[in-house]
Amino acid sequence: MKLHVEVAQATGWAAALAAALATGWPLSAARAAELAAPAPSASAPTSSPTPAPAAPSTSDTALPAVVVTGSRISRIQNEGPSPVTIIRSEDLDRLGYRNVSDALNGLTENTGFTQGEDFGNTFTPAANAISLRGLGPNHTLVLVNGRRVADYPSPYNGSTNFVNIANIPSALIDRIEVLSGGASSVYGSDAIAGVVNIVLKRKVEGVTVNLRAGGTERGGGENARAQITGGFESGAWQGVLGVEFSGREPIWSRQRDFMSDSSVNGAAPSVVFGRRNAATGRYLDPGAACEAVQPLFDGSVKAVSSRTGVYCGSGRASPSFWTTQTGNRSAQAAGSLTYTVHSGLELFVEGQFGWARTENNTRGPSWTSEAAGKGYFRNSTTGLLETWTRRLSPEEIGGADRFNRRWQDATHNVAVGARGELSPTWTYEVAATSAYYLNRTTTPRLLAGVDTLLLGPKQGVDADGVAVYAADPQRLFRPLTTAEYDSIIGASKGRNSSWNQQLSASASGNWLTLPGGPLRAALVAEAGKQGFANLTDPRLGQGVFYNTTESASIRGTRDRLALGGELNAPITRQLTATLAARHDRYHFAGRNDASTTYNAGLEFRPLSSLLLRAQHATSFRAPDMNYIFSQQTRGYYSSSTDYYRCAQAGQPIDTCEFTDLSPGFNFSRNGSKDLKAERGRSWGLGAVWQPSQSFDASLDLWKIAIRDLVTDLSADRVLRDEADCRTGIKDINSPSCQDAIGRVRRNPADALVRPGEVAEILVNPINASKESTWGFDIGARYSWATQDWGRFVLNAKYTEVRSYRYQQFAGDSNNNMVGTPDFGDWPNKFNAGLTWQVGAWTHALAAQRNGKIAREDREGWLGPYWNVNASTAWQVDRRTSVGLTVNNLFDKVRRDPSATWPFYPVGYYLPYGRQAWIEVTHRFGG
Repeated sequence: MKLHVEVAQATGWAAALAAALATGWPLSAARAAELAAPAPSASAPTSSPTPAPAAPSTSDTALPAVVVTGSRISRIQNEGPSPVTIIRSEDLDRLGYRNVSDALNGLTENTGFTQGEDFGNTFTPAANAISLRGLGPNHTLVLVNGRRVADYPSPYNGSTNFVNIANIPSALIDRIEVLSGGASSVYGSDAIAGVVNIVLKRKVEGVTVNLRAGGTERGGGENARAQITGGFESGAWQGVLGVEFSGREPIWSRQRDFMSDSSVNGAAPSVVFGRRNAATGRYLDPGAACEAVQPLFDGSVKAVSSRTGVYCGSGRASPSFWTTQTGNRSAQAAGSLTYTVHSGLELFVEGQFGWARTENNTRGPSWTSEAAGKGYFRNSTTGLLETWTRRLSPEEIGGADRFNRRWQDATHNVAVGARGELSPTWTYEVAATSAYYLNRTTTPRLLAGVDTLLLGPKQGVDADGVAVYAADPQRLFRPLTTAEYDSIIGASKGRNSSWNQQLSASASGNWLTLPGGPLRAALVAEAGKQGFANLTDPRLGQGVFYNTTESASIRGTRDRLALGGELNAPITRQLTATLAARHDRYHFAGRNDASTTYNAGLEFRPLSSLLLRAQHATSFRAPDMNYIFSQQTRGYYSSSTDYYRCAQAGQPIDTCEFTDLSPGFNFSRNGSKDLKAERGRSWGLGAVWQPSQSFDASLDLWKIAIRDLVTDLSADRVLRDEADCRTGIKDINSPSCQDAIGRVRRNPADALVRPGEVAEILVNPINASKESTWGFDIGARYSWATQDWGRFVLNAKYTEVRSYRYQQFAGDSNNNMVGTPDFGDWPNKFNAGLTWQVGAWTHALAAQRNGKIAREDREGWLGPYWNVNASTAWQVDRRTSVGLTVNNLFDKVRRDPSATWPFYPVGYYLPYGRQAWIEVTHRFGG
C-alpha cells in the first residue's frame, strides 16, 4: 500500500483557510469576499511553511467568506460543527501520491478495505474507490465542484454502485475537501459515511507545463505524464483549460522474485496437464509425458506427486499471467468558461472529459473437459469416467499479454448555468448538469471448439447422459502450436454505461440579524434522472465460447426530486447553531421512496483560541440500481475454498486440497425490487485549539449507524459461516446459520462423482438488520522558522476505529469485530509529515503507519506497518522547478507468512517496492 500523509486537516484557522477559493456554490470566492466585511488577506494552509495567521477573536473583525464542503452557506467562520480535511493540489505530487485516488486512499479517515484497480481479479479492475469509515464505497458521495457525477458503469464487487476516482485528472485540481459523517441533509442520498468534493481551479495565470516520468526499482511499472494548464481573461470573458496525458506499463508477478513461483513456500505446483479418474478423484499416471512439455512456463513443468496421484505441474503457471499493477493509457481534459453580463450576473460552462484504456491479466487460458456440462466424460478407449484439465502457457499463445482483458472508458461531466445576486446580501445559482460514463470491455475467451481439439470428436452420450469421447492422452500431453491456439481463441464484448442528469437552483444569503450576527440561510431545489445499462455479449451461453452461461443485459433508471434548506444562526458571539433539512423523493421500478433528513450542529467558542463543537445528522441511501434491476445471474467464481470439506478432512486452510479451487463454485444471484432504503445516523463531538499562530490541534469523536443495510452476501463469507455452523463453532439454529446453510447447495454425499461438493451458492441481496462504527480522530500541526535553516512544518493525524458491529438478522450476535479476524479493515491509521523549505529548495517526508490486520490463515496478525515517501524540489527560477519523488523510500514489501500465492496481503498492501520519478514544471507568461 502506498503511504501518504494527510496535508491540511482544517483543524484551526490556518488549515481552514486552505479553502479560500470557493467551490462555485453559490457564488465565486471573489464575489463572496466583496459581500463580506473588509478583512486581512488569507494566509497559506497548514501544510505551508508560511506561519499561520493569528487566531480569530470575538471582535467585529470579519474574514473573507468561503464555501466549504458540508454546507451550501458561505461561511465567515473557518471551522464548523463537522471537521473537513483538505488536500491541496501541490501536495498530490510533493507527498508521493501517484494520483488522486492515492491521496484519498491515504487519508486516515479512509479505514475501509477496497478492491482497487491493482487488486487483481475483481469486477472493476479499471476503477478505484474510497471507503470512509470502512462503510463501503457506496456510502461515500463523490462530487466534482459540488456536483454529482456518473457512477462507474460496472458495479463494485458485482453489486454496488460507486464513483470511480481513478480517472480524475490532477492537472486542474485546486483542492480536495473531505467531510466524514452523514451529510444527506445537504447532498441527499449516498452521503452516509461522508462526502469527497474535488474542486477544480477557477483561475490560472499563464500556461504551465508539467512533465513527469519514473518507474519501479524492481522492474515494471514505467510511467510518464504530461500536463498543460492555462487560463485567460479578456473583457467579460474568463477561461481555464487543462489537459493531461499519462501512461504506465503493467507490473507482472513474474517481475517480483518472491512471487514469481507459487510453490516456493512449499505449496504444490499448479496443475498444467492433469488427467483424473472422475469416479475416484485420483490422477491417472502420465508416465513420461511430462518430459515432453517440460519447456513450457520457462522450463518449469515437471511431474508432481500428490496425495491424489501424479500430474504435470508448474509453480509459474499463475505468476506468468498475473498483473499486480494494471497497464493504462489515458487522456483527460477539464476547463471552464465564464462570461460576466454585469456585476450581478455571470454565465458559466464547466466541463471535464476523459478517455482511458486499461489492461490487466489475472490468469491465463485454462480448460476442463466438458466444463459446461458435467465436467467429466466417458472415455470409450478406457471405459472410465475421466476429467482432463489443461493450462496454456505464454510460449503456446504468443506471449501472456495476448490474454489480457481490456477496458476502454469515455466520460464527460458538463454543467451550464448562471449565478449572480438577488439582492445586496443574497446570491443564486441555476444550473443544468449532464454526466456520462461509457465502459467497453473486451474479454479473451476460448472457443467451444477447444473440447474437440483436445478430446477429439464427440461420439454421443451414454445411458446416464454422459458425453462420450475416444480421447487419446497424446492429444492432452503436448504443446499447442500458435496456429492451433489461434483457432480456439476469441473474445466477448461488453458495453456498460451510466448517466446522471440534473437541474438545480439555489439561493443563499443573510436573512435576519441576531445578537451574534446575521442569520444566514440557503435553499436548494433539484430534479434529476439517473440510469445505467449493462449490455452483455449475446453470444455468451450460445455454444460459441467454451464454458459460458447466458448473461442477461440489465437496464434501469430512476427519477429524483429534492428540496432542502439550511440555517446558520450566531445565537451569541460565542455560540452558533446550524440546522439543515432536506426531502428527497425517488421514483423507480414502479415505486416511490421518500426520505427527509436533517442535520443539527453547535459551535461554542468560549475563548478566541478554542472551539467546541457537536453535530447530529440523519442520512439515507436509496437502494443501488444494480440491486433493484438485476435479473437472475448465473456464473462461477474464479476460485473458491470449501472450508467445510477442509474441516471434515482435518486439513489446515493453507495446505488444504480444497483451498483456492479453480475454477471456483457456481453462483446464482437475483436482484430485488422490494429492498428498502438504508437509514443512517451520525454523531460528532470535538474540539479545536489554536493557542498560537504556529500550533493547532484537534480531537473529534464520531459515530455512524445504519439500519436496513443493503448488502450482497460474500460467497466466501457464506462458505466460512456454513463451515462454522456445520462444525459447531456457531449455533446451527441461529438465523444466520440457517441462512448460510440454505445458501450453499451441495451434491449428495452418495453422488457418483463429486460427492459432497458445492453445486451452487445463492448470493441474493438483502436488507441486513444494522451496522455501526465509532472512533476518534486526533491531529496537530506545528510550524517554526529559523534564520539560517529555513522554515519547517510538522503535522500528524491519527484515526482509531474503536468499534465496528454488523448484525445480519435481528437476533444474531452483535459483537464488536475490531480486534478479531472478522474485521477486514484498518483498525487505525497514522499519518505524519515534515516539510522543510530553505532557500530555493523544498524537502518533504511523508510517513504512514497502518494498524494490524489478520493473517490469511486467520490464526494470527500482521502487526503495524510503516512506510515513507520523500521528495525534494528545486525552484530554479520563478518560472521553472525540478523535483524528485521517491515512493516507499526503504523499499519495503509487506509479506504474509501464512498467505498462499502471491504471498502478500492483496488489497491491503502493494508489492511494488521502491518507485521514483523526476518532475519538471515550467510556466510561460502570467
